[in-house]
Amino acid sequence: MEEDRPSSNTSLRAEELVTVVLERANRAVMKDLGHDDQMKTTKKVDHPGQNMDWASCRDFSVELGRKQIMEYISTWGLSPRWVLNLAFLETIQEEYHSLHRYRARLSIPTRQSPVPRDTASVCFTVRLSRFRPQTERVEVCYTLESNQLVHLAGKTAFREKWLEDLVHSKALLRRAVDF
Repeated sequence: MEEDRPSSNTSLRAEELVTVVLERANRAVMKDLGHDDQMKTTKKVDHPGQNMDWASCRDFSVELGRKQIMEYISTWGLSPRWVLNLAFLETIQEEYHSLHRYRARLSIPTRQSPVPRDTASVCFTVRLSRFRPQTERVEVCYTLESNQLVHLAGKTAFREKWLEDLVHSKALLRRAVDF
């Protein structure tokens, strides 16, 4: 009877193979679409270094902001199953500030659904002051979709459960609504 069941080592190995195959398929699809530089798989970090050394207002650029947000997300310590896509949305010029908005979409591909239907979005806003000294650091805050609470980068400890709850609630809603 026990010979019919695969050993835990065999199942773990199979799971690793499936994960590798899914990651390669994701990369190939994104490369074909021309988004290969935007698709990254998050990696678990051993240290909880939440504080980042953000760029100064003078040195800031859209691409540098994107790079630093990717670095910041990597400090969240997400499990490696999450796939991340970060996109620049817009620049808003206000009287005293310049706001740069980005959206990070996170999802978990599975064997049953290699291209996930449900994602969790985190919107980042990088604020540059027009009147403070240009050597000051930019201010970064973020919100999770469907949540109005604004988190300041480095001040709030991010919880992976927030993303899981978003994905789970979207899946429940999708199952409840008939199209």
